[in-house]
Amino acid sequence: MKKTSETVVFFGSGPVAAESLRLLAQDFAIEAVVTKPRAAHHTGDVPVLELCDELGLPVITARTKKELDAVFRERKFQSRVGVLIDFGIIVSQAVIDSFPLGIVNSHFSLLPDWRGADPITFSILAGQEQTGVSLMLLVAAMDEGPLLAQAPLKMRDDVTTPELTSQLIEVSHATIQHILPRYLAGEIQPYQQDPTQVPTYSRKLTKADGKLDLLKSAEQLEREVRAYLEWPKSRLRLDTVDVIVTKARAIPGSGIPGEYYTSAGDFGVYTRHGILLIDKLKPAGKREMSSQAFLAGYGVALGLRQRSDQ
Repeated sequence: MKKTSETVVFFGSGPVAAESLRLLAQDFAIEAVVTKPRAAHHTGDVPVLELCDELGLPVITARTKKELDAVFRERKFQSRVGVLIDFGIIVSQAVIDSFPLGIVNSHFSLLPDWRGADPITFSILAGQEQTGVSLMLLVAAMDEGPLLAQAPLKMRDDVTTPELTSQLIEVSHATIQHILPRYLAGEIQPYQQDPTQVPTYSRKLTKADGKLDLLKSAEQLEREVRAYLEWPKSRLRLDTVDVIVTKARAIPGSGIPGEYYTSAGDFGVYTRHGILLIDKLKPAGKREMSSQAFLAGYGVALGLRQRSDQ
């Protein structure tokens, strides 16, 4: 599409925000980028700040809702609309109201499914066949605003969080590219989220979520491995060896949860219901390896309790 001359203010802080901003800047004039500043003592990447420097975009930083409110009390913007993706700061009604057309939030689920902080991970954990993107007008209540559009995406049954995130960034951009100019032109009216659908809620993950609990089913644990691939990672203790499971499959089988399963080169653990076959794993301090390589290096020395089912 031809780059629109009307400006927008972008709100975003994380890696998803950075990639979304890169795409947005190809089609829309960016008046300013509102993002979190580099944290004290942080030496790693700051994707949005680095991208703004690369593209020469004006930057405004805020750490908290209070600081954000102060910015908007002191500064007026010409843009009629804001665009928010992966921001991480609560936005007050006063900031929303500073834009005549409000703030458009691209939320990576089909609302009211998975309101909250981590809709992508929870859509995988739930075993859904479909997710998508919702363009919503921001309101003070969490993810309850009226919709401008929704775009569904079919989920592969082996998709991981990083893969699904990349796919949704593309769906989000295509939807913004199509819908935002029409909203600015007054051609689209917001509509309410489906009141007959019971909302579901995601949350921020913690490191404790990454511990694989073998009293769950193998099917659920396989979803966790895919969902937690980047964070918090799926951790398991095999005798005295701590490992991160990076790829796994669920197959039928019955045994005592925690006992080992080996058959025809496969290695896994019994769960409450089924067997979690481990295809790839990463022992502490080592590189990722296949389960066969793991057994060759650790099996005899650790005396793994193997049970062979033919």
